[in-house]
Amino acid sequence: MKSQWRSFLLAVGFFTRIPVPALPDFKESDLNQAARYFPLVGLLVGLLAAMVWWLAHGLFNPALAVLCSMAATILATGAFHEDGLADSADGLGGGMTRERKLEIMHDSRLGSYGAIALVGILLFKFEALSALAPAILPFALIASHALSRLAAVYVMATANYVRTAGKAKPLATTLTRQDVLCASVFGMLCWLGFALMLGINQSLMAAGYFLLITSLPVLVVWQMWRQTMLRQIQGYTGDTLGATQQLTEVAFYLGLLAWERLA
Repeated sequence: MKSQWRSFLLAVGFFTRIPVPALPDFKESDLNQAARYFPLVGLLVGLLAAMVWWLAHGLFNPALAVLCSMAATILATGAFHEDGLADSADGLGGGMTRERKLEIMHDSRLGSYGAIALVGILLFKFEALSALAPAILPFALIASHALSRLAAVYVMATANYVRTAGKAKPLATTLTRQDVLCASVFGMLCWLGFALMLGINQSLMAAGYFLLITSLPVLVVWQMWRQTMLRQIQGYTGDTLGATQQLTEVAFYLGLLAWERLA
């Protein structure tokens, strides 16, 4: 239990700005054991987003409440994943060769592709969250942040790490089945809870329909992005994992909107 607690704190400290106790004898390889807790960290970030939205919703108009929630997640994570999306867009969009793409992604400067991707993803989030019914928006925030980080774990489990200097060099390169299973439990917990509530209030068929509609956009976006990574750089980097989180988060919101429209 002590070892697992250490791994969890390591995941929190690596992916958020939340203060954690100093961890003695830290080695980069320790992050391999922390990978199973990445979705749990997302669940905590989602809880923070939901709490901020709930408080702001009682004081401000709906648009400002959504903006406050988005700002809270950016502050909590230090824009870690948004930065990864911007770097990925710059590298994959601006480089002509694999080596050049990786070089651009490692550059801290923001280019035109990255700026467009960053503005675009924030606008997508704002519009999608603003369009969701207030009754489900807090649950959507919690589930999306956990599920999208699980999507990044699945990339780590099914693709090769591109060994280049950068933010994600310490990330896990070998995940065990137990790591993936544990991450899956944390990542799908709130999403399945959504479906369970529907099953209680309506029917099991309605719950299954919810799971199908909300998962399809996430699966499509995840597969397309994974294929893009494999085709262009033959694997993943820390930046592309951040992009995975951002893209699948938005895909989940779009799935929820589709479910609301079709239900």
